[in-house]
Amino acid sequence: MSKATFIRLAVLLSTTTASSLVFADPVCTQQPESSWMPFETARAKVVEMGYQIKKFKKTHTGCYELYGYDSNKNRVEIYYNPVDMSVVKEEKDD
Repeated sequence: MSKATFIRLAVLLSTTTASSLVFADPVCTQQPESSWMPFETARAKVVEMGYQIKKFKKTHTGCYELYGYDSNKNRVEIYYNPVDMSVVKEEKDD
């Protein structure tokens, strides 16, 4: 492999790795799942907060994630710490 090809490959790999980190889910907790709020209880709590759920799931990074709508019908994506349901990251379409 030529030096130029090696450099191009290294740049491509570093760019790909960096861009994938931008879109990565946040890490919400390192606590064991035994300390998490039960999934159905968390789901009910989100509804009590006034959100309409399109999708509610557990992520591989230790979060509960909501895709849905707030009380003003704005689309939201919210990551919750599953231990105490505090918001770790929120994105809202206005």
